[in-house]
Amino acid sequence: MTNLKDKAYFSEIMEANKRIILKVAYAYCPWPEERDDLVQEILIQLWNSREKYNKQFKLSTWIYRVALNVSISFYRKQILRDNKTSIINENLPDETESANPKIQMLHQFINQLKELDKAIMLLYLEDKSHREISEIMGISESNVGTKINRIKKKLKQQFENNKDTES
Repeated sequence: MTNLKDKAYFSEIMEANKRIILKVAYAYCPWPEERDDLVQEILIQLWNSREKYNKQFKLSTWIYRVALNVSISFYRKQILRDNKTSIINENLPDETESANPKIQMLHQFINQLKELDKAIMLLYLEDKSHREISEIMGISESNVGTKINRIKKKLKQQFENNKDTES
């Protein structure tokens, strides 16, 4: 009976935090079919590691950390698989993408970032504090601030370069 309660409680927690999981999955996997697999992998890992959750930290911090770690591993495997099969089509339309071209461009630029930078930017765009990002990523708050500033400069430069090529 306890196991059923545990499953029900877990389902409630995942439902309440599904936005975190979907946001991370979207950032690391632009293909809708494979994104579903990634979400499933994240949920499995959350279920398998639920007993390791440290109540000292916020639940959302633990969910972010697990989701990011699973996504990074998934992303690495995906790149290896894509390199072996050479089947890549990054231009597939996605109905969940915003119609705003600047937001689409931002997503494109963020997807080109290194894994750690992409994760930091994802959390930053979710309005996480430097402290929360620090806890989730396991780096110092000052390092978070430095990285965010560098990433913002890089993204700004990409937008400016894109504007120059459109003119």
